[in-house]
Amino acid sequence: MRERLTVNPRDQQRIDVLGRWREGALTIEEASALLGASERTAWRLLGRFRARGVDGVVHGNRGRASPRRLPAVTVERIVELAKGRYRGVNDSHLAELLATDEAIVIGRSSLQRLLRRAGLGATRRRRAPRYRSRRERMPQAGLLVQIDGSPHDWLEGRGPRLTLVGAIDDATGAIVAATFAPTEDGRAYLTILARLCRDHGVPAAVYRDRSGIFAPTRPGGPLGDAGAQVGRAFAELGITSVAAASAQAKGRVERLWGTCQDRLVSELRLAGADDLETANAVLSRFIARFNAQFSIPPLVETPAWRPAPPARELERICAFRWPRVVGNDNTVRLEGAVLQLPPTHGGRGLAGRRVEVELRLDGRLLVVDRGRTLLAVPASPDPDDLRGLRLVAPGGPAPATGGSERPGYPPRSDHPWRKRTLAPKERRLTESLSS
Repeated sequence: MRERLTVNPRDQQRIDVLGRWREGALTIEEASALLGASERTAWRLLGRFRARGVDGVVHGNRGRASPRRLPAVTVERIVELAKGRYRGVNDSHLAELLATDEAIVIGRSSLQRLLRRAGLGATRRRRAPRYRSRRERMPQAGLLVQIDGSPHDWLEGRGPRLTLVGAIDDATGAIVAATFAPTEDGRAYLTILARLCRDHGVPAAVYRDRSGIFAPTRPGGPLGDAGAQVGRAFAELGITSVAAASAQAKGRVERLWGTCQDRLVSELRLAGADDLETANAVLSRFIARFNAQFSIPPLVETPAWRPAPPARELERICAFRWPRVVGNDNTVRLEGAVLQLPPTHGGRGLAGRRVEVELRLDGRLLVVDRGRTLLAVPASPDPDDLRGLRLVAPGGPAPATGGSERPGYPPRSDHPWRKRTLAPKERRLTESLSS
């Protein structure tokens, strides 16, 4: 039985033109113009039409299976992997992983059609975007860096909930620094700032949100607040800090989080990451592949990164620092902790001296006076843990952690603070009445 062929509108138009030409109603010039072919091709079509009729007009490969189609065993293997090992991986990422890890080369569109026929839908639902005007990229790398944090269940319940804090270059779209941290805080941003300056240089400006991590949220707040530490580091490095009015304004880093929450989560799952250290190891490999695949060359090849300060100076800038005044007992108080300072040369004290307390990212707590280190003790790099430090003697053991009781509080019953004294105006009034 002859196989039935489907005739499309183009074939029907050709059949009509060839029929009128065969009957003499059209000339060769008119027929070739209507067929959209040369005279030689038109004569060839007419010859096939005379010999085989409609079958001569329809393409010979119509209805045949492609010789380049995937074997049924390979199709079953792809569907099995998509439902099992690579469950939740998007189509583009899955095509890459199949090529690199499973030696199965298949295009994204072909893979998408295969998965949809197998009943596997898209892993993400996309909403229609709102209209927004486009902002052109910066022409040079290092002119603008967008920074942000993304709290997410990156480990999918296998470990603690982490926050990915990172920076992306506006001109190239490359990730220039990123790290997993327990929370989005000043310590995480100072960490990626130091890493950014060491690996690339100092950018001209950063684009960030209006979080209190970068600047005090209270008008006229003290510069020594923990919320101003990152902003103080920007200022000392000469980096212009630009606050975005909306999340869409820094859309490049926001879109990065969407990509990472899709691709990076899958790679963390494939690597079996279940803690902070393993997640950061997977992240470093992911950044290298991401930049090689998705970054683009800048409009101007000459980068705008400025040279970073020396390593020791950069370490001091990217640290928590608080100004303090040495007490009469040569101690410095910080968040309930009391640090005992050693005597200077000649046994002189430092009472009344203005010093600076520095908490380095490597876990050292320093008391510095005009560039001279007076005391250095080990401590947690998290400022919140300083509340547990006890009295530290020079050369003594490392400060203990735990407990939040501040020494000397509450004041004893005979403390002068508990004795009410009359104000000068009240004292004069009492003296005048007694006289």
